[in-house]
Amino acid sequence: MMTLSALEAVVSALGKLIDAPLYMLPTFGRNEDAARPEIRVDEKGYHFVIIERGQQLEHLVFDKLEEILFQILEGITFSMACNYEVRNRVENQDFRIVLFTKQLQLLKHLDGAFAERQRVKSEGYLHGVHLIY
Repeated sequence: MMTLSALEAVVSALGKLIDAPLYMLPTFGRNEDAARPEIRVDEKGYHFVIIERGQQLEHLVFDKLEEILFQILEGITFSMACNYEVRNRVENQDFRIVLFTKQLQLLKHLDGAFAERQRVKSEGYLHGVHLIY
């Protein structure tokens, strides 16, 4: 299992590859209590925790590095793609097409398997639309 500091270094390096704003990256070993994901590592695995206003909204535990990385990167790329879509909206088109396409492009830059996994998920929301990225 990767240490917390090693995982933070990996996520930071991946974030730099796609020019992710620092505020979109999770925290590591500390919580801001503002719905920003926190990552923890212990003997049980890799923890993905979201707390807002003292309420734990989500707490997922992964035993595989690629699973926690996908969880983290899916969130970062989704946020980046939302910002992109707002600036590049196409009139009379489902906004999710631009959003999901941009997210897939970002994920593909990081890991082709992550992009393909997300493509299947995204196309499920679009009911018959095939995304090309």
